[in-house]
Amino acid sequence: MFNLIKRDLIIQKVQLVLFVPCITFLILIGSHLPDFYIFMFAGIFIPINAYSYDEQAETNILLNSLPYTRKQIIASRYIGAIFYMALSIGLASTLFYLFGRSFMLTDIAIGAAITFILFAFTFPLFYLLKPGYIGTVILVGIVLITILSPHAVTFLQDYLIPIVHYLESISTSTLYLGSAGFIVIVYTVSWLFSQTVYQRKAF
Repeated sequence: MFNLIKRDLIIQKVQLVLFVPCITFLILIGSHLPDFYIFMFAGIFIPINAYSYDEQAETNILLNSLPYTRKQIIASRYIGAIFYMALSIGLASTLFYLFGRSFMLTDIAIGAAITFILFAFTFPLFYLLKPGYIGTVILVGIVLITILSPHAVTFLQDYLIPIVHYLESISTSTLYLGSAGFIVIVYTVSWLFSQTVYQRKAF
């Protein structure tokens, strides 16, 4: 299964050349962007590119001819996403430091949390939707999240004041642990759902 995870780096040689320049550009030019947005972009770069490549090349036919079970193929996707997200966010943190732009650990936590949620909702789409439509759906979804997230926060503040007050009353550690637990559950459910769909899919 390790070879399946390593494969994502091998097939993205060209895209990976663009990774550091893209993150550097966002750090230097995107001063108006929240730091967590840059960490989110870094986290999704490799896993989403890997899925997009497989969609275009119809790699699932080849993968199913190799001595791997379908459970292992899905597991490599979800475990690999965690590995490459952590690696990418670590590299982005290094670039932040090298170019003298400060950030907080909270930014990393928020960026990683959003990335996990995006993975949880987008990965199953690659097994549910027909090839050719998935990239467009994901791109539109990311743009909508970026545009609507400030409005969602405003809505919560204006109309869901009791919930906001409740969240403010919770200690930071409890809030982080609760959020982490929620994300683990959502990610696990997504994993199991993708595995079920993939097991029944014909290639």
